[in-house]
Amino acid sequence: MSYLEATHELYKEAALKPDVGLCCTTNPIWELPGLKIPKIMQEMNYGCGSTVNARDLGNNPKILYVGVGGGMELLQFSYFNRQNGGVVGIDVVDEMLKASRKNFKEAEKLNDWFKSEFVDLKKGDALNLPVEDSTIDVAAQNCLFNIFKEDDLKQAIEEMYRVLKPHGKLVMSDPTCEQEMTDTLRNNDRLRALCLSGSLPIREYVKALTDVGFGTIEIRARKPYRILDPKNYPTEELIYIESIEVAAIKDPMPEDGPCVFTGKSAIYYGDEDYFDDKKGHVLLKNQPLSVCDKTAGALQSLQREDIFISESTYHYDGGGCC
Repeated sequence: MSYLEATHELYKEAALKPDVGLCCTTNPIWELPGLKIPKIMQEMNYGCGSTVNARDLGNNPKILYVGVGGGMELLQFSYFNRQNGGVVGIDVVDEMLKASRKNFKEAEKLNDWFKSEFVDLKKGDALNLPVEDSTIDVAAQNCLFNIFKEDDLKQAIEEMYRVLKPHGKLVMSDPTCEQEMTDTLRNNDRLRALCLSGSLPIREYVKALTDVGFGTIEIRARKPYRILDPKNYPTEELIYIESIEVAAIKDPMPEDGPCVFTGKSAIYYGDEDYFDDKKGHVLLKNQPLSVCDKTAGALQSLQREDIFISESTYHYDGGGCC
């Protein structure tokens, strides 16, 4: 049995018998006016963060969500696009699709505004999405891509890139790990399916996105996730895993490389009212400006005594330099 087949079996079981906290920490549940989440959706919430962000979802965007789980994030996305088929949900597991359809009926009872027809559920594979080129405004996946091995991960990202419109966003939540993992961990199909042993360092995760062509990357959150300890897992040392929330934007790739926002800010505190680097970045006096890592490096190279560059916070919420 391949690692993908092992993953399918695991989530088939999770669809037939909800397993609270099966692979991941529970996603935050958005508190939005008139939005109520059925209990069954919460129990089948197999994600490690949230991919739903209101600033991505204005003007009725066409939304794609891959790996539907119990349908909770599909319901949340539908809140922002109340049109038939405005949200497309893709899953390779028949039982998960069936469970989501059933859960949507429960959601209709709790939410006067919601109709199951808002979500177009399709059988499909993240490696071969049944979606036309350049038709999606916002694509999302939660705790799915970390399961894939290198070649499959590249193909899954390429598929998301293909279906997005220019300047469209791929919004993701995945576990990451800065420590080395043993081959025993990496090759354990069940631990990979459980969103543990496939975790990549953030730098490698970002590179996988920019290698495909995404010109702008935003790391929006970085949070504690899990511990792999020698007593319960095949490891000789304690391994600390975090989860990150990331948006990859289908902007053109700049000539000098991608703009990657990791939560750095620049503050000018000199004698003038502002500082202009003549490259499109204006720093108002004593006003923090979010800067991508590339701009932060360029400003630091000036070696000015009146510009402060913060460390990465791994929390970025827009308003940046690019």
